[in-house]
Amino acid sequence: MIAVIQRVSEASVKIAGDIKGQIESGLMILLGIEEADNQEDIDWLSRKIVNMRLFNDEEGVMNKSLIDVHGEILLVSQFTLHASTKKGNRPSYIKAAKPDIAIPLYESMIKSLNNSIPTEIQTGEFGADMKVNLINDGPVTIIIDSKDRK
Repeated sequence: MIAVIQRVSEASVKIAGDIKGQIESGLMILLGIEEADNQEDIDWLSRKIVNMRLFNDEEGVMNKSLIDVHGEILLVSQFTLHASTKKGNRPSYIKAAKPDIAIPLYESMIKSLNNSIPTEIQTGEFGADMKVNLINDGPVTIIIDSKDRK
């Protein structure tokens, strides 16, 4: 499971021109799910996301977590995070999980994050054509792969 985490001052996702999810200060997360992912990946990654110190303290040092600052989350599924560009110029998405595996895992990630913070998780819609808008604060962008755990 790959997560691209961006600290944002605001973010939203639109589907067919309508806002589906919207947050103010918090984290915009693009989530890529692969066939080998399971609940252990979700548990580890959700804990990591809400406890990672990505927000500034009173002295301007990134020393506070999403929980500490009462931040929000906008979570959007993105299978292209598992693109392989090894051969040719057309990416292969063979590692990305098919919907029958990915959707339950995506829903489980939403539930896990909802259980970790007091605000309701905002989301896109799995498989939809989405337009994501955000203001990256910092900029701060972190990429985490639950298989590497770096």
